[in-house]
Amino acid sequence: MGTGKTTVGKILAEKLNRNYIDMDQVIEQRTGLTIPRIFAGYSERFFRAMEHGLAHELSMQTGLVISTGGGALVKADLREMMGNYGTLICLNASKDAIRERLTETDLRPLASDWERLFDERKDAYAQIKHQIDTTGKSPERIAYEIIAITEQPIHVTTPTGSYNIWISGGILNNIDQHIDA
Repeated sequence: MGTGKTTVGKILAEKLNRNYIDMDQVIEQRTGLTIPRIFAGYSERFFRAMEHGLAHELSMQTGLVISTGGGALVKADLREMMGNYGTLICLNASKDAIRERLTETDLRPLASDWERLFDERKDAYAQIKHQIDTTGKSPERIAYEIIAITEQPIHVTTPTGSYNIWISGGILNNIDQHIDA
């Protein structure tokens, strides 16, 4: 919550020429309700069950950039399932940065209790192999850090054509893997 998942996810999807999926938005579209209304009218447990089913559905697809809700990857089975089909990256931020990003009128149902959730979830999040601290970084920089982790090309389109740019440590040692024949 407040680490930049949605903003960075959209930028990343654009740079990788992939579809962007925000799991919370999909749940809202499918139910016709906002997340706060789902929590109030049904329950957090109901929401988490929907989230789990959607995560399973999306993990079977390829070529997506997925932003999960802040609590989605707390459960080990969900982290494992999604990690088996893609690269999981946890965006972190300092408490001070999150405090600045969240507002009093935030529409997230758990935003008012975010510090407790931050402390409760940190051990689960620490289980995710790839971690990026977003504190003080632009969303574009964070997207490039993710690209470097996943070693996916950045797709560039110009008026005269398109091409891929690869970013990776030691890429010249494996250049033949990245050249289109």
